[in-house]
Amino acid sequence: MAIRQRRYPKEEIAQRGQALYEAGIRQQVEAGNEGKIVAIDIETGDFEMDETIVPATNRLFERHPDAQPWVLRIGHRAVDHFGARSLRKNP
Repeated sequence: MAIRQRRYPKEEIAQRGQALYEAGIRQQVEAGNEGKIVAIDIETGDFEMDETIVPATNRLFERHPDAQPWVLRIGHRAVDHFGARSLRKNP
């Protein structure tokens, strides 16, 4: 198994991923999918959606073995959390 290397700083990955999500992916996936995971390749703009991170990113890597993924949970501020605080975005 090949070791994947990050080619961009974390901040750039987050910025590019969020920009791609806001520019068009959100409109395609948000309705009826709150809480699901979206894995976005920041280089191609392709994405996969699933209930958890691993299946979404694995499918993205199947399509683009050299993908640079950014992952988000639809309708939430973060992908995962510890403790009892809700991660839902305020309406």
